[in-house]
Amino acid sequence: MSLVRVHNFSVSLDGYGTGEGQSMEAPFGHAGTRLHSWFFGTRTFRRMLGKEGGDTGVDDAMARAWSEGIGAEIMGRNKFGPQRGPWENEEWTGWWGPDPVFHTPVFVLTHHPRPSVVMEGGTTFHFTDATPQEALRQAREAAGDLDVRIGGGPSTIRDFLAADLIDHLHVVVVPIVLGRGERLWDGLEGLDERFRIESFTSPSGVTHLTFTRP
Repeated sequence: MSLVRVHNFSVSLDGYGTGEGQSMEAPFGHAGTRLHSWFFGTRTFRRMLGKEGGDTGVDDAMARAWSEGIGAEIMGRNKFGPQRGPWENEEWTGWWGPDPVFHTPVFVLTHHPRPSVVMEGGTTFHFTDATPQEALRQAREAAGDLDVRIGGGPSTIRDFLAADLIDHLHVVVVPIVLGRGERLWDGLEGLDERFRIESFTSPSGVTHLTFTRP
């Protein structure tokens, strides 16, 4: 069976995966870009933007595993956009422009389903009001023999971990303290008993943690 994977998910020292106060201008709230600065200098990120160059060290080696063997993604609604409640604007198609970086079907978890949105480059956003188990069933059907990526945000990853549906988790601990926002680890006591955990620190100062089913 295909694997369920999380890659490149950044958290602060105090466990927050996003800041408080998300808006159209601030996708990660008061955290700004601080959680992801380690990623922006990598060759992987620059290639996503169609640019040359970028670092090819440890951070890039971890970052580029994000797309390998992935056939579908599941994300929470707050990763897709800042709107809450019933959709006021169905013209919104995400933060990523006309050709999003995913190039696969993407299942957006929401209590307010809307018609699917077909984008350039193979990305189609599907909006589903589903449990983690049902969303994973849909994503696996779309992915075929390939793996499914859980893209975030923190509550979505937390829900899939709580349901014991994740096989591989890559978390990047960034040496900042946010103090407020949405935390990843709440309610996950005993997580270390379910995974083999490895860690190493890169020259950029972040620590890469990988959680893999034994």
